[in-house]
Amino acid sequence: MQIEETALPGILILTPQRFGDERGFFSESWNRKTMQTHGIDLDFVQDNHSVSTSVGTLRGLHYQSPPHAQDKLVRCGQGAFFDVVVDIRKGSPTFGQWLGVELSAQNGKQLLVPKGFLHGFVTREADTEICYKCTDYYAPDCDGAVRWDSCGVDWGLTSDPVLSDKDKVAPALAEFNSPFEWESIS
Repeated sequence: MQIEETALPGILILTPQRFGDERGFFSESWNRKTMQTHGIDLDFVQDNHSVSTSVGTLRGLHYQSPPHAQDKLVRCGQGAFFDVVVDIRKGSPTFGQWLGVELSAQNGKQLLVPKGFLHGFVTREADTEICYKCTDYYAPDCDGAVRWDSCGVDWGLTSDPVLSDKDKVAPALAEFNSPFEWESIS
């Protein structure tokens, strides 16, 4: 497993090793023991799988607030998408900063998204499958969103995105009172 740190502390790109032949490949996308040797100790309780049929489908920017905040491990099962995180931890030196990573079935990269970050993506190919593990169960009363175009993210769009009603009416980051606090590790 290749583990790459990013410009946003806590956000990691994980690239599992693939073993392939003429039939295809095998890859171990998560192994608790392997991750623990790298200081990553997460207890995933739920797997989610979504399909976006159209190129330019944008889902986000979403979060789940405490007491049901979630760490996520996101990967692409089929197709390709641009995965985005935004730091929303009050007091964080990187508050409001974003990072984007191209995840595809071909590159096999995964993005580890800790609590305290908005998460969203835009599809680059039709019929793209997004698969992600979560450390807490979905809790509708803790579900929230920030408007996709209010954080300065360069989504690489060439036309208007396909959005849900929820994402169309989400508040802007400037109007958002984050439920997350940054904790300095010293």
